[in-house]
Amino acid sequence: MSDLPPYLSLSERIWYYAFRILCGAIFFFLVFPLVVIIPLSFNAVPFFTFTKEMLAFDPAGYSLKWYEDFFTNLNWQGAVQNSVIIAIFSTLISTTLGTLAALGLSRAQMPYRTLIMSILISPMIVPLIISAAGMFFFYSRIGIQGTHIAVILAHAALGTPFVVITVTATLSGFDNNLIRASSSLGAPPSTTFFRVIVPLITPGVISGALFAFITSFDEVVVVLFVGSYRQRTIPWQMFSGIREQISPTILAVATLLVVVSILLLFTIELLRRRNERLRGVTPS
Repeated sequence: MSDLPPYLSLSERIWYYAFRILCGAIFFFLVFPLVVIIPLSFNAVPFFTFTKEMLAFDPAGYSLKWYEDFFTNLNWQGAVQNSVIIAIFSTLISTTLGTLAALGLSRAQMPYRTLIMSILISPMIVPLIISAAGMFFFYSRIGIQGTHIAVILAHAALGTPFVVITVTATLSGFDNNLIRASSSLGAPPSTTFFRVIVPLITPGVISGALFAFITSFDEVVVVLFVGSYRQRTIPWQMFSGIREQISPTILAVATLLVVVSILLLFTIELLRRRNERLRGVTPS
């Protein structure tokens, strides 16, 4: 307790350590399920439990065959291809629409700004099952249900709010004097946009795009509603595998997805720090 200021009372000292214990317990509760699946993905036998060999750290109890099955199984590779294609195109659409919407909402003279913002971020608030059901009936009416276009548009609608929020947050600290200075020097609006605005908001745009990509890559409910077997993605393949044929390959895929998510979140954090440096804010 010597690290604490000497003027703290006993109750403040107790709260200091109790708060950290509580945060540690919450962190453990959130991370423990992820930690468990990683060693199980190296299980040498097709079970979802720790064998005696694994607990004894016997090399015979560990194997990479489930990762090999993932990289050689045509069903899994088809799911990876669908997930990547759908995620890339939906991210491009959501990033374009979200950035344009954020630029419009950042203008002080924008009418009904709060109402429009509420509508744009509503896909994050409305329960996903309701959005999926609505998309199913709408896409069925216009005849694109069960196609890649339907899944891409649905995931673009889900990813756009993330882009709107991140780009809007970036623009909140934007110095409009830069635009006035560019105009006063004779630069046309297009040059001002691409040479002044875009470089400063790029970290926010990329962060929003990564969030949109993760949202599309991990989404399963909407795909089940608006997609078909030809649009089977990795989460759909995992969901089907749990129902139809339980295999530790699912754990191997889950481990790879965790690694990919960590790398993407690490990238987002680097972009956040770069954005703060560009705005003159010291990263915390």
